[in-house]
Amino acid sequence: MRSLLLVLVILLLLSYVPPVRSGVNQYVSGLFSSCWRFKGACRITCLRNENYHILCDAKHLCCITKKVLPPLIGK
Repeated sequence: MRSLLLVLVILLLLSYVPPVRSGVNQYVSGLFSSCWRFKGACRITCLRNENYHILCDAKHLCCITKKVLPPLIGK
């Protein structure tokens, strides 16, 4: 009887799943959502000090700070 109680307690403790955050962590998602030689970030809208250079996909813009943008040649 005592061993049955011990088994039930162990099974109960093993069935408990602590809450965790689903998905990949912030470092991995930031690494794969970068663009333009890892100097830009794929976002829906760019920040104030950023311009978009190219498109990442259908929804996201490649946002790059103005000082990192390539110089324009010609007019």
